Amino acid sequence: MRFVLLTGLLLAAITGFAQQYIPSAERITNTVRYLASDKLKGRGTGEKGGVKASRYVAKQFAALGLRPGNNGSYYQPFTFSRGKHLNLTSRNVIGFLDNGAPYTIIIGAHYDHLGRATLFDGKYPVGQIHNGADDNASGVAGLLELARYYTQNGEKEPFNFLFISFGGEELGLQGSKYYTQHPVDSLANVHFMLNMDMIGRYNAQRGVGIGGYGSALEWPEVFKGVQQEGIRFFTDPAGKGGSDHHSFYMARVPVLFFHTGGHDDYHKPTDDVEKLDATAEAGILKIAIQLINNAMKEHKLDYKGEQ
Repeated sequence: MRFVLLTGLLLAAITGFAQQYIPSAERITNTVRYLASDKLKGRGTGEKGGVKASRYVAKQFAALGLRPGNNGSYYQPFTFSRGKHLNLTSRNVIGFLDNGAPYTIIIGAHYDHLGRATLFDGKYPVGQIHNGADDNASGVAGLLELARYYTQNGEKEPFNFLFISFGGEELGLQGSKYYTQHPVDSLANVHFMLNMDMIGRYNAQRGVGIGGYGSALEWPEVFKGVQQEGIRFFTDPAGKGGSDHHSFYMARVPVLFFHTGGHDDYHKPTDDVEKLDATAEAGILKIAIQLINNAMKEHKLDYKGEQ
């Protein structure tokens, strides 16, 4: 009886530990609730809310034990101009998991959104807060869940990990463009880049789309056997697209892009946390983990451009 009791306690302890790093719907919801709150006023580029969002991501990276990824800093600042808007400032947030490996996997999601739409020249209702729960607080929540998984699962993986939350995406992929032009390590050492943008509004009829399937010769093999109960997915060969993976693909890095599709609240003030499907997002992240783990069985993915 004592052996059974001890075995049961040990199993419970192991199960409890495992639950701490497996993607959690509750943590996803809490992350999105903060990033998409009125307090951050839509996380606009160059605005206080956007700076607060970047600071939040950096604090989470530090709490998970990620090293500052840019010469001792979590931040990679940059300046850009867009149309009549000159010398706009933003920054990428970079955390590094050093496993002493020759190659690195980059996982990314942009943290910025439209703010109060002041930089969009009347395209969106100026003055209204665009909270961007799905776009892209959901992706940042996914980024932090994957960072948690790979820092706390007790494994030393055969690849390093670079977790990047990009700024300025809504204004033309500015953060990822800057990073690919100023990488902290040679892009030749990148195994692949996985990007998450709008993964919080799962539609069972559509499924989650995974782009970039044609960007590496090995992706068909990596995808074999990948499945997750309650989540359907489909693949798209395109490496190009309207999110940050595009910058990496154009720099000849294999990519994957997770996206649950458009909806009526896209780029509207109504994209709020109450419409998030965090349970489905946790399932989507489990698919991402399977793909990452399968890809780590390959020595180095071979980039495949458009045919």
